[in-house]
Amino acid sequence: MCWNLFIAIVPTKANLYITPLHLFQSLPKYHLFTTTGLNKDSPSGTSNPHFSSITPLQIDPDQELFGNKASTMTRLILSTSNIMTGGPSIIRKPGADRSNLELTNSLRSNFLAAQQDYSPISSSNGNSPDSFEEEESLRRPPASIWTTRDGSDYYIPTIDWSMSGLAEEPSQYDITAKLFYLPGADVRDRAQHTKDAIQLVLKELGVDSINLLIVSFPGMSFEGDCEWEADKKNSAQGNDEEEIASWPALEELYDHGTVKKLGLAEYGSEKLSRFLNKVRIRPKVDQVNVKDCCNVPPPLLKLAKLENIELLVHNDCTNILPSGTLRELLGQGVRGAGVLSESKRGLDGMKGDLLPEWVVKYTAVVRDRGVIENKGYFAAAQLRE
Repeated sequence: MCWNLFIAIVPTKANLYITPLHLFQSLPKYHLFTTTGLNKDSPSGTSNPHFSSITPLQIDPDQELFGNKASTMTRLILSTSNIMTGGPSIIRKPGADRSNLELTNSLRSNFLAAQQDYSPISSSNGNSPDSFEEEESLRRPPASIWTTRDGSDYYIPTIDWSMSGLAEEPSQYDITAKLFYLPGADVRDRAQHTKDAIQLVLKELGVDSINLLIVSFPGMSFEGDCEWEADKKNSAQGNDEEEIASWPALEELYDHGTVKKLGLAEYGSEKLSRFLNKVRIRPKVDQVNVKDCCNVPPPLLKLAKLENIELLVHNDCTNILPSGTLRELLGQGVRGAGVLSESKRGLDGMKGDLLPEWVVKYTAVVRDRGVIENKGYFAAAQLRE
């Protein structure tokens, strides 16, 4: 990847400016080249006696420019594989029975399994570790052995797509996916995040479509001392404009037949009513967590019946993968995967700012038996190195 930059050749006493091509096209020339000797009242594009030429220059992002090295972005793609086949035992603490524990434990289990499957048996190098954690890090195989880099994508762990697919014909399953848009991720990227997440699910299950896609927006909950209070609090949560602007990406999947039904999570009666009036393809499902308010609010029940929307309950949390949790999962600690560096202890790995973007949870249920055959998660994060 290269950037097109324009350099203005100006007298030695003038200030030199460098700008990306898209800024060059949109800003007045005197903003781009020099701050001296310009007639600021002249229209953009007027020639300047101090300006002699424009030279296009390609700069590689890894090249140092005036002593500053440009950062690069890597997309981390984490996966749990099928947690129904020999997955980890989920130990839940009282009051914390939500799916982020299932996600983190399943990721750890899959990382460990990949390290064992892809790595040769290592022998001690004779050095005595200073701590138990350092001993564990020495035993851990290098990440390059059990992970895969594909361009700017980094799969943790390596995915063997030849093992993907379901045991029976796709028509024998009810397949549901729930996509969590995470806090802090750029709202403008949600359309691409949606496509990427669903494509991974389709590839993992070996199918062309899924029956239901539920989307969970950040900042939403269904909590209160009673169902009436929970419904009232919910009406002011989230961001209506961003949520409505994100919906066309799901409508496109519906139009193409990739998704048969669309759904929402944590929408009370007022938010749902506003949402229904603004979208082209209406959701058929509203999934709510009533753990902290006992019952579904009567106004929501009434609206759902009127609009023919199915109400489902769940025990997921909205912020399913916080940045701190992800860094711990990938770090050098005793429970980490050893992918990210830890400078305090001199342990090598990838460095940079970590931003979780989305998580998708999927289940494939055998229709005539009601048995979950395949269940798992994918998660994506950006690492700015």
